[in-house]
Amino acid sequence: MAISPTPTSPPSKQSPPTPSEAPLADPASAFAIPTFPADVDPSARYLFYLHGRIIEDQGIPAISPEYGEYKYADILAALQSHGFVVISERRPKDTDVELYAGGLIDQVESLVDSGVPPSSITVVGASKGASIAVIVSNLVHNSDLNYVLLGSCHPDMVRDWVAAGRTLNGNVMSIYDFADDEFSGSCQDLFTLSEGRGLGRHEEIVLQVGAGHGVLYQPLDEWILPTVQWANPAP
Repeated sequence: MAISPTPTSPPSKQSPPTPSEAPLADPASAFAIPTFPADVDPSARYLFYLHGRIIEDQGIPAISPEYGEYKYADILAALQSHGFVVISERRPKDTDVELYAGGLIDQVESLVDSGVPPSSITVVGASKGASIAVIVSNLVHNSDLNYVLLGSCHPDMVRDWVAAGRTLNGNVMSIYDFADDEFSGSCQDLFTLSEGRGLGRHEEIVLQVGAGHGVLYQPLDEWILPTVQWANPAP
């Protein structure tokens, strides 16, 4: 199934990642971040993980005085343990979300052009990463792609998106903690705007962990397992 961006393209891209890149070790970490694979297996399931802003600001490790360390390596490992080919990278500080989304769209299109069914591709974004995922969902008109928005949809953001007519395409799940009223909120108004305009399956889960935005900092089963299930829907 072809993927076609809307006529309004994002601004010119600033050297987006290319499909030929080999996995690179982050100099500030003890693990290799799984970047875009050199060889694409059309039978595999692919998951893009877009981290929160704190990784941009601090690098790796990133430690919040309120939420502790952002367990980036553990999150990637947890997602990989469920059989996904995980694709991620540490974004530069102050990354422009529109430009970055453009590069991500190129990678998604590359997977589809290589024979990967869109239903086998999931974009998972946490906090600022979720904002990037929203832009990708808006620009890519494909009802079979999957998206998970973690700790997103703050009421102010939703108002801006709705005012701009930024609708969602594909299958979209929102997950946030009930105690995270500083950064997160319900995506329902965005879902309502998007119904009948490209939005497929959609669901929202409000976690009862009580850790607020900190739930995104660890690979908690409370969000990992729904994410895995969303990316692997029952036939």
